Amino acid sequence: MSESYKVRFWKIKRNTSSKKPSYVVRWVVDGKEFSTTLGGKELAENYLSDLRQAAKNGEWFDTTTGLPQSMLKARKSRTWLALARAYMKAHWPHLAPTSRSNTMETLVAVTLVLTVERKGRPDTAVLRRVLRKHVFLPEERQPTPDAQAAAALRWLEAASLPMDELKQARHVRAALDALALCQDGTKAAPTTFRRKRSTLHHALEYAVELEDLDANPLDRIKRKPSKSNPPVDRRVVVNPRQARELLIAVTYVGRTRGTRMAAMFACMYFAALRPSETRGLRAKDCFLPETGWGHLTIRKSRPQSSSDFSDSGEVFEDRGLKHREENEERLVPIPPELVAMLRSHIEVYGTTSDGRLFYTRSGGSYHSDYTSVWREARRLAFTPEQVESPLAGRPYDLRHAAVSLWLNAGVHAPEVAERAGHTVAILLKTYAKCIDGQQEIANRRIEHALEDE
Repeated sequence: MSESYKVRFWKIKRNTSSKKPSYVVRWVVDGKEFSTTLGGKELAENYLSDLRQAAKNGEWFDTTTGLPQSMLKARKSRTWLALARAYMKAHWPHLAPTSRSNTMETLVAVTLVLTVERKGRPDTAVLRRVLRKHVFLPEERQPTPDAQAAAALRWLEAASLPMDELKQARHVRAALDALALCQDGTKAAPTTFRRKRSTLHHALEYAVELEDLDANPLDRIKRKPSKSNPPVDRRVVVNPRQARELLIAVTYVGRTRGTRMAAMFACMYFAALRPSETRGLRAKDCFLPETGWGHLTIRKSRPQSSSDFSDSGEVFEDRGLKHREENEERLVPIPPELVAMLRSHIEVYGTTSDGRLFYTRSGGSYHSDYTSVWREARRLAFTPEQVESPLAGRPYDLRHAAVSLWLNAGVHAPEVAERAGHTVAILLKTYAKCIDGQQEIANRRIEHALEDE
């Protein structure tokens, strides 16, 4: 390869030998002519403009390819597809199954837009499937690509943008715009967008680490942030009477399906457990005295994810507690009412071989389809108006009701946060709209303090 600063440019010329309109860009480097044909006059003008700008900036031109220094570097650089694949491979072992799935969805969405215009683009659904199954999964989990997948892979590898192109803000903005939408074109929830943006930022930091980029281009993009951690809607929170009516209604769903789940739903209400934490609850974690309060020691959770992303290949895997260190535990005192329900549940249904309390007839964990039992229980327990309302619309709303009840009962925020597995700051921000009567309590305390003076 040799370099030269002797460059001349010719006018764009219509390609008369082609049936479809196309245009030829021609230039000369050190006496040697080069040309490229593009399928549109605007594309050709832009390409010639890039060549002229490179010469104006004092870049040398390669006498073998005719390309200026910047274009030659871009051609040789790693593509976004290669970077995204390397990023997923490097981080896969350190991510939980759900995080693997979320990371993949972010990379898929970005990869679909970080491409150049190229003939033969496959259908978006095909590209999405190929990226999920043949690009971002570990090689040992990838199926053998069929003819359609192989063609889509070739197109992606040829069309993926070079990393050097991401220095241009328009490409990064296009990626952010893709993350702001769901697959059906609707606006993504603010929390979803923030999570995906964080993943993209981390991937671009990885590119900086690999020296594919000098700096993270996402840091230069100004975008108004959405409100974070929206507070719980107080309309979803049931009172104790309504909660008990729902728990009774659960037992009337199906022949035995509802009765097997009743104590699980009760743990969400009386102990504020997350659904994944109820799946991981074992008999050894329960202190259930014959009288008085007991307690649960929450050690594990069993979140649900696709088997593609779990280390075991199963839908459920034991994990540590959310937002806590791997072996950290959480002690949750439980009232006599829940103690009695759990004692009865264990007496009737026993446990699995590994001690889990809540399981299907086959010994597995309940999938997200337990929500169908909840929907039926709402229809049995509520009036038609309440059924149409947001009141306890999801089983998770039982946890919201529990935390709201504790706060309104005057339990100190640090104690509530400890039992629920929150930080105090997030607790108060999340449940700010569900705390009643605090102004009156504060007024009485201030008034009492003034009287003492």
